[in-house]
Amino acid sequence: MDFSGQTIDETCPCCQRKDWKFLYHSSFQNYNIPIYLCISCGLQTQYPRPEPSSLYTEEYYSGRADFSYRDERQTETYDRYVWKARLSNIRKFKRKGEFLDIGCSFGGFLNCAKEAGFGVTGVEISSYSAEVARSRGFKIYTGEFLDADLPGAFFDVVTLVEVIEHLSEPEKVFEKLNRILKPGGLLLLQTANFEGWQAIDAGPNYHYYLPGHFYYYSESNLKKILDRSGFTNHITYPGVDFSLLAKLLKSRGSFRSWKEYWKWIRISIYHWKSKLKKKGRPLTSSMVLYSFKAE
Repeated sequence: MDFSGQTIDETCPCCQRKDWKFLYHSSFQNYNIPIYLCISCGLQTQYPRPEPSSLYTEEYYSGRADFSYRDERQTETYDRYVWKARLSNIRKFKRKGEFLDIGCSFGGFLNCAKEAGFGVTGVEISSYSAEVARSRGFKIYTGEFLDADLPGAFFDVVTLVEVIEHLSEPEKVFEKLNRILKPGGLLLLQTANFEGWQAIDAGPNYHYYLPGHFYYYSESNLKKILDRSGFTNHITYPGVDFSLLAKLLKSRGSFRSWKEYWKWIRISIYHWKSKLKKKGRPLTSSMVLYSFKAE
């Protein structure tokens, strides 16, 4: 279907304008997603958007759907290296308190946060994976984040790891994130940076164009939204907020033979490239952003 002559009658959640233009159809894995660009701030979005409830089935969480997430239960032993390394960094800012993971899946990250001394809560859209996490003894809100009845000014840390791009109605999302955090609370966002050369060079074939990714952010427009939503003191981690060693140890979970250790070379090169810039833009599009609710 040709969307090139269409426009979106929506206010941009970043710049509050209606300056959308059709950019292209994505070509990654033939999803053929119509992508629109806000010409005022650079935010991208897919339109029209599917209903979230139609995407996150049991097949999605067990890796059997066309658009799916790997079943992290199969690799949790190795994923823990990254989760524990991330928590070590988080604890530089918040050593204890109430911890909320939005998009908590089967609860592996929550388990590590509990071991680190946090009180933990999760939000998970999928009743399938939420039930697994709940069976591990965690308090889990099942459904979309905006529908979750979460207490105000309660959480010390809120994490959205590769999740913010999945959420519709960003203005309401960031308003609620501010409301549920304590003053000075830490918000962790991991998503792609569409100002990075990796995304720019890949264009319509960038791997982040997926059916469940509704908005495509950049470092600058994400900070603008956070500023307007009552967050401050942003810290950007190009790439990720943990060490290369943790990343390498995690990768072993997908290896099927010793021969796959050659992938450590590629992983290491990408990790160090993420720390470099060209013409003021990062070479890769991996990004983690820490922001703090204003005191």
